[in-house]
Amino acid sequence: MRIETYNQVQQLYRANKTVKTGKTEKGSFSDQLHISDMGKDIQSVKQAMANVPDIREEITEPLKHAVQSGTYQVSEDSFAARLFQKYNEMR
Repeated sequence: MRIETYNQVQQLYRANKTVKTGKTEKGSFSDQLHISDMGKDIQSVKQAMANVPDIREEITEPLKHAVQSGTYQVSEDSFAARLFQKYNEMR
């Protein structure tokens, strides 16, 4: 085997190889993140929802007070009808 031929072939392969340095002609590059308009809208809605309380006090407070004071009355007929309705929905 001739070593000179091997060296010439090796030099050909090195000449065609490109070296990536991570730099562009302008200098170094950096990662960028672009958020679409829809993404920005979703973020603003999520932020607004985070500021809204989970419990609507104007509805629950009178019921809570009525239960604690013992004045809350449940209609037996309407309770039974709703219970039966939920039972039929689950079947």
